[in-house]
Amino acid sequence: MSSETLERIARNKNVARAAARQLSTEQLHKLAEVIDEVIAQKKDEEVQRQQEEEAKARKLAEIREQINEAGLSLDDLVSEQPKRKRGRPPKSESQG
Repeated sequence: MSSETLERIARNKNVARAAARQLSTEQLHKLAEVIDEVIAQKKDEEVQRQQEEEAKARKLAEIREQINEAGLSLDDLVSEQPKRKRGRPPKSESQG
């Protein structure tokens, strides 16, 4: 079954009913169990992602606080990169 078909079934109750007519009651119960497992897994993944984002935000806040306490700014931490020279390098005198 393609993802397009699944999307159509998810969007339209009549399409879902038509697809369900092709399955036995036992198959429908099994499908419902599988879908419930997938939903639970997606919820767990979302909770984990949110927890990781919150932990990252806490760490970032801690680091910013430590920078401020040390009397530094973010500019102090980022060294300025040397600017690249444009154009071709000069020819050396010995090649002539």
